[in-house]
Amino acid sequence: MGYEKVYAMSFAKVYPLLAAKAEKKGRTLDELNTVICWLTGYHTGEIEDALRKPVAYGEFFQNAPMPNPNRRLITGTVCGVRVEEVEEPLMREIRYLDKLVDELAKGKPMEKILRK
Repeated sequence: MGYEKVYAMSFAKVYPLLAAKAEKKGRTLDELNTVICWLTGYHTGEIEDALRKPVAYGEFFQNAPMPNPNRRLITGTVCGVRVEEVEEPLMREIRYLDKLVDELAKGKPMEKILRK
C-alpha cells in the first residue's frame, strides 16, 4: 500500500485536525501535546517548531528523539485497521498517534492513554 502521500503531508496541516478532534470532545491542546510528547519524546517547544517549519508528517516521526518503548502497548483499531498489525513501521507510528488521539477524544483518563 502506498503511504507516500501521508508521509509527505505537512505536520502543520495534520496537527490542527488532531487538535480539532480532541477539542471537539472537551480535551485541551496541552493534553494533545502531552500525548505527542509521550509517544515521540519531543518537547512541547519542538512540536511548536515543527508547526512553524515545513516538516513532513513522516519526517516528524522518523526524527522522533525518543519513541516511548511502551507505545507497543497501544492496541485496537483506527479506521478499521488494527494498529498492532500495521507492518510498515513508520505508518504504525502514525497509527499509534491516531489511536491515542481517539482515546483522548473518547474521554479516556490520561493515565490510561499514557499506559501508566
